[in-house]
Amino acid sequence: MILMDQPALTGAALGLAFGLGLCLILWRLAARRVRLVQRVAPYLRERPSTSRLLTDAATVTPFPTVERMLRPVVADAAGVLERLGSSASATRRRLARAGSGLSVEQFRVEQLVWATLGLIGGLALALVLAATRGSGVIALVLMVLLATIGGALARDQALSRQVARREQAMVTEFPTVAELLALAVGAGETPLAALDRVAASMRGELAAEIRVTLADIRSGIPLTHALERMADRTELPSITRFTEGVAVAVERGTPLAEVLRAQAEDAREVGHRALMEAGGRKEVYMMIPVVFLMLPVAVLFAIFPGLSVLQVGL
Repeated sequence: MILMDQPALTGAALGLAFGLGLCLILWRLAARRVRLVQRVAPYLRERPSTSRLLTDAATVTPFPTVERMLRPVVADAAGVLERLGSSASATRRRLARAGSGLSVEQFRVEQLVWATLGLIGGLALALVLAATRGSGVIALVLMVLLATIGGALARDQALSRQVARREQAMVTEFPTVAELLALAVGAGETPLAALDRVAASMRGELAAEIRVTLADIRSGIPLTHALERMADRTELPSITRFTEGVAVAVERGTPLAEVLRAQAEDAREVGHRALMEAGGRKEVYMMIPVVFLMLPVAVLFAIFPGLSVLQVGL
């Protein structure tokens, strides 16, 4: 009824619906076009030993039939999210740094879920604003679109915060791990046995990475290559120096215990400097309530009695 009473709003809604429909048609026509990568890929991949018709695609939800039906739409939406946010390779690297067992496809599905939640929240808020304040249609549509994009970007930011928390925990745990490795190697154990002992006796993010490295070594990967893979997964300067030092000590036969003690001392110095820098920043933040809250109150208590006396004298 509201739209019928306002011809301008009716025309805008019809034009918006026509434009969205036309965009969807063009989008699907472009998605069905066979690209050069898809044509060349069958000739570059390893030929399977059995027919692909007999292999079942892996499912990540309790509803495999619905998942197979919606998989093309989810793939197109994942491509849009990849253009908006980080690429697939960067997302895969960040998932490894976060210690998450999710694949890139599963992460994109979670992003779609968060975007859907943002869409629902934006629609609810738009309906409330339209019913109470009579806001314009264009402003409400933009708000819904921003809420949807914000939901997808919020999941990406949550992953970034997870990576930052895990890396901070690993930096904090590194000096203790290096000291324990130095003690174990100094007691006569091999580097592999020392890593095994530390992984079994500790709990934490760095110990979990060491357990993954031990699993790589037991699968047949050399110790130096497994440590390089650990450095690639973490991308922390301290862990990179640690893996390089252990690899050089193992290859050249230098005393490994001294190398580990030196690295633990360097890590403690870096942590001490970071703590002093954080303390300096906190000191500046502590001045905010003093300057904007306590100082005005103190000045008010000092001046108000004198003003009262002056008013009484007048």
